[in-house]
Amino acid sequence: MPVADGAHPKCKVLVLGAGNFGSCLADHLGDSEHEVFLWSRSAELVAKFNETHRNPECLQDHVFPETIKAIGPELPSADVIKNMDVLLFAIPTEGVRATLTDLRPRLDEEQLPLLIFVNKGIEIATRSLTLEIIADTCGIKIATVATFISGPSFAKEIVRRQPTSVSVASLSESHAEKASRVFHQPWFRCYTGGDPVGIELAGALKNVYAIATGVSDGLGFENNTRAMLITRCLSEMTRIGAAYGASPLTFLSLAGVGDLFLTCSSPTSRNYTVGYRLGKGEKLEDIIRTLGSVAEGVTTTKALRKVIDELGVDAPIATAVYGILYEGKDLQGTVRGLMSLPPLRELDLPAQAGGPVKRLMQKLGLSA
Repeated sequence: MPVADGAHPKCKVLVLGAGNFGSCLADHLGDSEHEVFLWSRSAELVAKFNETHRNPECLQDHVFPETIKAIGPELPSADVIKNMDVLLFAIPTEGVRATLTDLRPRLDEEQLPLLIFVNKGIEIATRSLTLEIIADTCGIKIATVATFISGPSFAKEIVRRQPTSVSVASLSESHAEKASRVFHQPWFRCYTGGDPVGIELAGALKNVYAIATGVSDGLGFENNTRAMLITRCLSEMTRIGAAYGASPLTFLSLAGVGDLFLTCSSPTSRNYTVGYRLGKGEKLEDIIRTLGSVAEGVTTTKALRKVIDELGVDAPIATAVYGILYEGKDLQGTVRGLMSLPPLRELDLPAQAGGPVKRLMQKLGLSA
């Protein structure tokens, strides 16, 4: 497809992670006339991809552009990284800290590639967002220029060039704009912002709420219930985000309500599927074993429960999902409990907000 006028000059891009999302973004970038390297820990995947231009583990029917070369399984060397313009991290959140720790000695701060992160989740042990993980492993300078992309973007639709739009955010406006220029095409629009924490929280929380809507549909509830639930999930995630210190407006963005609506209303969503199958009576361990791919909402729910408790914020839907996944709570009883709550004010942001973000900004030397 033709490259958009005013697009970023041709870049060398290293995509770390050859799963669904990493592969589809590599495909998009390769079709945008960038030179793309797709890293995988699987030597078999690397060999098969370079031989057939197909990914044997995901998007198996798709033929990838010849502008993409698979590399691995060893982590790319300092010399390889030095020649890259962009590093795109598309690995599960639980693996980000270890990967960055291994990668840090190979990064030259004086010739730093553009670092873009597309993972969605909260680290369980530390309850850290990726921005804080970057600060811990790579230092303040790298964290303040890291860029995050999130939004309603199913991999299978991206490789079919279905019109897609995403949010792009960084603490550095110039780096958000650079990332936008790398990705922006007529079939893939980018909108920039300055609230990476909000984008991260929205991307993580929507996976938890997709499990809730899947349960609802699996139990046989219909359109009224789904619309009610998605709307109340948006209210709840905005309340959590505001208590954390994110901008409430971020949750009205593509990364917020856009991704929430997509993930909560499509049977192709992995997290929705987990909830739907729970609603149909399957056991969680059986669902996870047979799902065939990662549903980050399951692990994020565990970390989110601790965040909710620390913030002291009211989040009955997320708490209910935790009860179903980790405390064996009865589904019908959980629904009755939620519907039996007393009348509430519809829109209600916390009076005290911002503790975690204030601490993070202090760590980054950006506090007011």
